[in-house]
Amino acid sequence: KKRTVTRIEKKSYPDSIYMDAAKIFQGIHIEKNKDRNLVRYGDNSESPMMAFKDEHSRRVSYELAFSALKYQDLLEEILLDSKAYPCYSIPDELSSLLVVMLYDLQDRKFQKRKIFAKEEIVAEVQEIGHYLYSYKTKLAAALARCRIKYDALSIEYFVPETIRKQEQRASALPVWFWINTFKISLEDVIRDLEMKGFKKVESVSDFDHYTYTVDQHCHDVLVFPSSLKEELPNLDLFADCKLVLQ
Repeated sequence: KKRTVTRIEKKSYPDSIYMDAAKIFQGIHIEKNKDRNLVRYGDNSESPMMAFKDEHSRRVSYELAFSALKYQDLLEEILLDSKAYPCYSIPDELSSLLVVMLYDLQDRKFQKRKIFAKEEIVAEVQEIGHYLYSYKTKLAAALARCRIKYDALSIEYFVPETIRKQEQRASALPVWFWINTFKISLEDVIRDLEMKGFKKVESVSDFDHYTYTVDQHCHDVLVFPSSLKEELPNLDLFADCKLVLQ
């Protein structure tokens, strides 16, 4: 049966997401020795007040910030090797934004970012975005040199081994969703999933790809295979908040 599931493509974010991710990164980035010629991030002694637009914005901002953190060493090396840094028109306080947006730029294969309709434009994001895009060829070449230098097939090679193992364990875990009983019942959720070709099984040990089970202890919680983590949010049930990610 045909399912209303689509693959998520890499795309840019609204300006506010980049700013929030940069604020998070500013507080969690790894400090380097001051005597080394590395990227300077300015003062981060005070934790910024974060006011996210909604839960989705909060989650995406943290995901972007921690993705940049995983590849901080690589991103800094790319900036230095490409001569995109230092840039005297960009103060140290915007270095976090520079690194976060560079991670996103390489994640989009150095394609130009999309401007969202009716989004609030942030001048700093626009400035950094245009600056990085003007260096896209040199940045891509610097990334290629890093991969050759370290014999890396992909940037995942640059993730520290401890984090890589943690991610491997986490990626294998099933995905839990609460049923929003203010909007839909368990019976209606099951009916909708079955219409889309999903099969209910007894336990996680019976998982195949398009399968799910009801949690043994919480009957308003459904469990899905980890392989569906990227696809599930595109179903109508999730878009309408009838199922909520745990």
